[in-house]
Amino acid sequence: MNVKTLLGTLVLVASAFSPALAQTYPTKTINLIVPYPAGGPSDFFARKVQPDAAAKLGQTMIIENIGGAGGAIGMAKLVNAPADGYTLSLGSPMELVLAPMAIQGVKYKSEDFKLVAQFATTTTILAVRNSLNVKTVDELLALARKNSDKPLSYGSVGPGSLYHLVGEKFSQLTKVPMLHVPYKGIAPLLTDLMGGQIDMAFLPMAGSIPQTIIDGKIQGLGVTAKTPHALFKQFPALATMKGLEGMDFDLWAGVQVHKNTPDAVVNTLNKAFYAAAEVPETRKALEASGNVVLPSRTPAELARIYLGDIERYRAIAKSINLQAQ
Repeated sequence: MNVKTLLGTLVLVASAFSPALAQTYPTKTINLIVPYPAGGPSDFFARKVQPDAAAKLGQTMIIENIGGAGGAIGMAKLVNAPADGYTLSLGSPMELVLAPMAIQGVKYKSEDFKLVAQFATTTTILAVRNSLNVKTVDELLALARKNSDKPLSYGSVGPGSLYHLVGEKFSQLTKVPMLHVPYKGIAPLLTDLMGGQIDMAFLPMAGSIPQTIIDGKIQGLGVTAKTPHALFKQFPALATMKGLEGMDFDLWAGVQVHKNTPDAVVNTLNKAFYAAAEVPETRKALEASGNVVLPSRTPAELARIYLGDIERYRAIAKSINLQAQ
């Protein structure tokens, strides 16, 4: 058998195998990696969609929280797992695109992943500790410039995370030096912000963050958008303020698999997770926490969106001269 004939035979076998795989998958427990500690926005998303997605797939789905390195440790586990659809991740551009650019030890590339679903998008909010005693962005900047010998500290979930990039962009635009304090996840960051251990942070408007602001445990100042947030119209859109026109950032959450996962498996997962996100109680919970629920999209559409986001976030990183650490 010559090479050409052999390749043709392999294509036929793969084509025949794909529908059969779609009919049999899944046959065992599925592992859903959340690349942060429990209690953060990514964990919130995972625990909202996991029960219904598991029910649609007819298999047990276990959530595994793996924090550290801006989400890169959890994503590395996905890259190193078999590409069979039994290991998934609940991620965002932070772990998929930004971490490989910002962390020297990260071995994976953005192109190593394939999107299964995008559930929702949200913006971030600039929030400060209550004891800082500022109520507006102007008051914050005035305080920072008055005490220029002691830079304000801001938290993020690690170098290269969106919250890090937004903080650096804010510092760049305002010409106010700030001290970056990395954490393993939003939950410990939020604990320290409420406790006064750090001065400020750009936080995702998702999970427990909106209620934390409503309860008065931290002070919101403005959102990284071109229009105010529906839940907090009292806070200005930073991108509309003089000198802050570049402060327009959003963030989506979704499910990913290894790039080599068979299309039949990706299609099965795509349908199951979008069906889970459309369950009325789940959709209501996602929207109540400050998210905009996204419409269902095919894997092909998601691939185009993902490619565009890779280019977008790489441009943001370049604009602040992000260096791998």
